[in-house]
Amino acid sequence: MVVDDKLISHLAELAKLEFSDTERVEIKKDLEKIFSFMEQLNAVNTDNVAPLIYVNDDVDVVREDIVDHPITKEEALSNAPIHDSDYIKVPKFVTHRS
Repeated sequence: MVVDDKLISHLAELAKLEFSDTERVEIKKDLEKIFSFMEQLNAVNTDNVAPLIYVNDDVDVVREDIVDHPITKEEALSNAPIHDSDYIKVPKFVTHRS
């Protein structure tokens, strides 16, 4: 694939980005490296290679759900800037639909 100013401008427009002239030169170099690497990957023979579905053989590995260090209500309330005896108080937040 040819990496030129037209391609970089098109990609910048799609991504809603703006580049300086210096950045365009760097991006052009980076894209050329990426496309060169992709060409190398395309040259690899993968005819007898099965598709990789999972990275490892582990399936549904989950840990046991154990409560480790519970904190008391008093400890939780002690970190709140505004609270009463049972609840953390927060400012009222109301949205208005138009």
